Amino acid sequence: MADRKKPATSPLSEVTVDAARAIVRLSRRLEVALAEVDLTLSQYRVLVFLANGESRPSRIAPNVNVTRPTVTALVDGLVTRGLVDRQPDDHDRRRVRHKVTAAGKRALAEADRAVDAHLRVLSGYLDEKCASDALRGLAVWHGAMDAAIAAVNPADAETGRGVTHANTPRREVAR
Repeated sequence: MADRKKPATSPLSEVTVDAARAIVRLSRRLEVALAEVDLTLSQYRVLVFLANGESRPSRIAPNVNVTRPTVTALVDGLVTRGLVDRQPDDHDRRRVRHKVTAAGKRALAEADRAVDAHLRVLSGYLDEKCASDALRGLAVWHGAMDAAIAAVNPADAETGRGVTHANTPRREVAR
């Protein structure tokens, strides 16, 4: 059997891999922070998405990267808790629209504070400039994601709505 050598990696790809792994670890830290305010990461993503305005399930699912049945279950839980309101669509009674309630806005603000606190504790292990650069770097990625959304669906750019099913690979996300 031939001796297989590991392909050489460039420094850029090593940095990219380290960044991807950091994102995975940061997402776990966010899950811990959100658990303190009784939200899952998926519920938080739904609330963040709906904070930009009301939407129907077919629009929510690809933007929070879950299937329609999963978004239905997520929204059902948020409706039961009074964090999201479900109303018939004004133009098509067969459809429903969802929007964040006042309680949902308070829960989202509480979740944002919990996430902020956890990220600040973590950034405390860095020197002040590096911590500031790291947090700004995350904000830069947020801008890059908004730009990618605008490139795929310009109509969604103003609202930060996201991409369509046709342009998003669908995968199940644990709740």
